Amino acid sequence: MRAMIMAAGLGTRLKPLTGFIPKPMVPIANRPALYHILRLLARHGITEVVVNLHHLPDTVTSYFGDGAWLGVDLRYAFEERLLGTAGGVKNNQGFLGDDTFLVLSGDALTDVDLTALVSAHRAHGSIATLAVAEVDDPSQYGVVVVDQEERITGFQEKPRPEEARSKLCNCGMYVFEPEIFERVPAAESYDFGTMVLPELLRDGLAFHTHTAAGYWNDVGSLPEYRRGSFDVLAGLVSVERTAQEVEPGVWIGARTLLGRGVRIRPPVLIGDECVIDEGTVLEGPVVLGDQCVVGRGARITRSILWGGAYAGPGSVVSESIVARSVHVGRGATLAGVVVGERSVVPAESDIGDAVLDAETEIDPGAVWKMDPGGV
Repeated sequence: MRAMIMAAGLGTRLKPLTGFIPKPMVPIANRPALYHILRLLARHGITEVVVNLHHLPDTVTSYFGDGAWLGVDLRYAFEERLLGTAGGVKNNQGFLGDDTFLVLSGDALTDVDLTALVSAHRAHGSIATLAVAEVDDPSQYGVVVVDQEERITGFQEKPRPEEARSKLCNCGMYVFEPEIFERVPAAESYDFGTMVLPELLRDGLAFHTHTAAGYWNDVGSLPEYRRGSFDVLAGLVSVERTAQEVEPGVWIGARTLLGRGVRIRPPVLIGDECVIDEGTVLEGPVVLGDQCVVGRGARITRSILWGGAYAGPGSVVSESIVARSVHVGRGATLAGVVVGERSVVPAESDIGDAVLDAETEIDPGAVWKMDPGGV
């Protein structure tokens, strides 16, 4: 069986984190989201994979190459013009061939049992099977309505809770028969959720759901990205960690140096080649990417710092996401802030409830208290 990963989107819901990288490269537990999807496929014996790309494609191809180091045969399809979910799959009809194939979203964090999903599809004997998960608040998702045999009977797009006919949401994972290509025009922008699947329903074709066994989270938005990252630390989702667990809930990467008197309250994941100076406090959940530097007496609480980030002596970072190569100066405070790559937060600044674009430079000693915009 072959698979396609849909990864061509612009990642607008993850801005400013996607200023210099596409959403498949956003790190979760210090590895790109796409890394975890590829390893999941490999664990289920699905090793021939194509990924469609559009935004900053070289960052993906240079990192993953041909995929051999991950146990997959990886190919790429560049979309000069975005073709939508179904259009992107149609564009790879030649690779996906004349057999059953799997399609996954590139911005999901999941350990779903793909083998069980494919088995359920074959048992249904229909043209398509959608992986679904039960959610508490259906108003945030596209809802799928099914009968007792899991056959799909309707859809609702982000219904109000009192109007929801189901709590099953579409996980963005599909198993298709090749006949689905007949439903998608070539070289056009076309979507599964709003076009192909409703057309199947209209024409009376049977297609089904499979309630996914395992963890699933759409990490394509800032709140869900943060929640998913912390769920990894809590052990709610099974993904690979390269760091060594030195004590329960504390993982420390290779060649990382911890000064005297560092206090760690788990869960905390520290990447490779980090320097954590003496007197630092890390209050989990905390993720520090590779080559982070945390200065003497700094405090990091419930936050994610990407690789190459610097938190100066005496700085305080809480409830925040700090992207790659950000400089947080001595004594600065960040509370409820998302900071885009290569930004500079000067010494003694006090920034709260803000979203800072990539390459933002703040005036020394600034005090910002802003609307977080739902982050």
